Amino acid sequence: MLIAADKFKGSLTAVQVADRVTAGLRRVVPEAEIEALPVADGGDGTVDAAVAAGFERREVRVTDPLGEPVTAAYALRGDTAVVEMAEASGLQRLPAGVFAPLTATTYGSGELLRAALDAGARTIVFGVGGSATTDGGSGMLAALGARFLDADGGPVGPGGGALSALATADLSGLDPRLTEIEFVLASDVDNPLTGPKGAPAVYGPQKGATPDDVAVLDAALGHFAKVLEQAIGARAAEYATSPGAGAAGGIGYGALIVGAGFRPGIEVMLDVLGFAPALERATLVITGEGSLDEQTLHGKAPAGVAAAARAAGKEVVAVCGRLALSPETLGRAGIARAYPLTEVEPDVQRCIAEAGPILESVAERVARDFLT
Repeated sequence: MLIAADKFKGSLTAVQVADRVTAGLRRVVPEAEIEALPVADGGDGTVDAAVAAGFERREVRVTDPLGEPVTAAYALRGDTAVVEMAEASGLQRLPAGVFAPLTATTYGSGELLRAALDAGARTIVFGVGGSATTDGGSGMLAALGARFLDADGGPVGPGGGALSALATADLSGLDPRLTEIEFVLASDVDNPLTGPKGAPAVYGPQKGATPDDVAVLDAALGHFAKVLEQAIGARAAEYATSPGAGAAGGIGYGALIVGAGFRPGIEVMLDVLGFAPALERATLVITGEGSLDEQTLHGKAPAGVAAAARAAGKEVVAVCGRLALSPETLGRAGIARAYPLTEVEPDVQRCIAEAGPILESVAERVARDFLT
């Protein structure tokens, strides 16, 4: 049996989910052969999933979204690195209740990428999601050697709002190693950079942006793309409308500019984590995440796991905190049955606070239904 579940956001990491499910299964079937492979879709928790799969955790001092120093991690195995932008530039790095929609920077994400290059990475999987930023990846590019100047020839300030003052972009100083590696942009988001489905409009409010802020950011990112077009040609405009450009506040755009190839995050991570051989050994697959809902079906980890398992002829069940999909919808996604914590404990707040023990109880039910 294979446990390949994502985190229960706000309650349990993917590793903790696997541990709790394992404990519940063993209470009912002590001799069960269980393999755990915590998964992630490129967002927060991606480095932890890679470390659980055997990568080495590397820590480095970088810049957080507010410009303060912070210790962040990436994962390395051989010459493959997994870099998670949320480690440096995520909402998780902001103090509770603090947002900086116009000024938050991705500079620290660029520092993480540079650290991976310094460690000898020849393949970098760049997982993006959960960002506090909407700067189009300009901070990341600056950390990698680009220069963004205002009309007076000075550097523009941090964050997406400052890009409205951008006059010239100089990418000649970009780290040359970026052209020598395989750089994979891993995301579950395929939005363009700007417009009604762009990064500011769709995700800005999650980062504290008011309607006025969204308008400022959308215009600033559009201006950013035009200035880059003057610097590097038509491809800058093409990348702005490409799938993934709007990921993580537009950091996807910055990654595309320096040669990254976009792939759905869960597909990339399943490859990197060694999911295929683990799937071959499994008879039943248990996946899941905090909330199984419509978003799950659009590139989230459980949908990716279920699709791969169904293609291999393996049965899949899911565990979750909350279930908002019908049995028919689950079936179409390749999930035979879902087990929400709310079936055991209807009080949602208790489910969140006591997710671990409740998940063990849910896993006992899975074992009784599928293993005995």
